[in-house]
Amino acid sequence: QVQLVESGGGLVQAGGSLKLSCAASRSSFVINDMGWYRQAPGNQRDLVAVITSGGSTNYADSVKGRFTISRDNTENTVYLQMNSLKPEDTAVYYCNVKAKLGAIQINYWGQGTQVTVSS
Repeated sequence: QVQLVESGGGLVQAGGSLKLSCAASRSSFVINDMGWYRQAPGNQRDLVAVITSGGSTNYADSVKGRFTISRDNTENTVYLQMNSLKPEDTAVYYCNVKAKLGAIQINYWGQGTQVTVSS
């Protein structure tokens, strides 16, 4: 099993910055992709950014140039630096980790952290 603990959400004014963190517990599973998703009320959960174990990244078009995803493999932690925040970035942000043990691959989700951007 892998447990995820998120932190860093909060309330910020438009144009401000926040940094989210998600720490994965150590286990026998090998952690592959780590990423962030978000879900606004009434909307589906959408990908924000993902980073592979090798450091390759992919971003939603809406956050390119403003958000940066990074990871510390020694600490099993993924970060999301969010700059130039906009009211439309308001959502619950969920950490996602794809972990593998042999032939078994499991998607793990964090508990979610609220990000609110005021105009």
